[in-house]
Amino acid sequence: MNESLLQLQSVSLKKGEHTLLEAIDLTLNKGEILTVVGPNGAGKTTLLRVALGLQKTSTGKVILAPNITIGYVPQKLHIDPTFPITVRRFLSLAKVTNKLDFDSLLSDVGASHVIDSPLQNLSGGELQRVLMVRALMRNPQILVLDEPVQGVDVHGQVELYDLISRVRTERGCAILMVSHDLHLVMASTDRVLCLNQHICCGGTPEFVVSDPAYAQLFGPHAANHLALYIHEKGHNHDHDHNHHCSHVEELK
Repeated sequence: MNESLLQLQSVSLKKGEHTLLEAIDLTLNKGEILTVVGPNGAGKTTLLRVALGLQKTSTGKVILAPNITIGYVPQKLHIDPTFPITVRRFLSLAKVTNKLDFDSLLSDVGASHVIDSPLQNLSGGELQRVLMVRALMRNPQILVLDEPVQGVDVHGQVELYDLISRVRTERGCAILMVSHDLHLVMASTDRVLCLNQHICCGGTPEFVVSDPAYAQLFGPHAANHLALYIHEKGHNHDHDHNHHCSHVEELK
């Protein structure tokens, strides 16, 4: 039986007359990678903020497992160029109770060479690895990633998604992340939810890219642009994980 760490139940969020999220149902299970995809303005970051408790809902519930620890990797880190700070110093400012070996943690994510570099000098991929370390320092049961490969070249994206998969395997944490599309990410996720204020479709990556809602959201040729992979994770997905959209006609 799956152990649920996070649930959103009929969550809606409105700002004035503007609907940001509508009737969202989401479950994140222990050890699972769940990716939320959708176009710009679909409400992906808002959904993460709701899940993290940073944004109150208008209606619905957010339920977290007791005593859960969450690590968060933001979409962007705004660094003041007039305030140089090294990676070592940046990591030392994190609020954690236990003494940590930064060299070892950076080595785990393939970034040990940047420990004494200024944050301002890091590439996009290097900065994401450092932010990942900072989130993992809390030993989270849930790791939340907001567009983790934004601003990273294709080779770096592949490496980062491989790292995300490895983190899940080695640490056993659940991962909730958002992305613009399924390109490259699909080999590194168990389930996908397509979001456009409401959940349009959901299920395994293969199921989602064949769903008419996905084509309507990303264009009729979207699925053709993806390198479909063979699902060889050694477990079955039942039909409860494959949720068709009843609102396809609402998508523009």
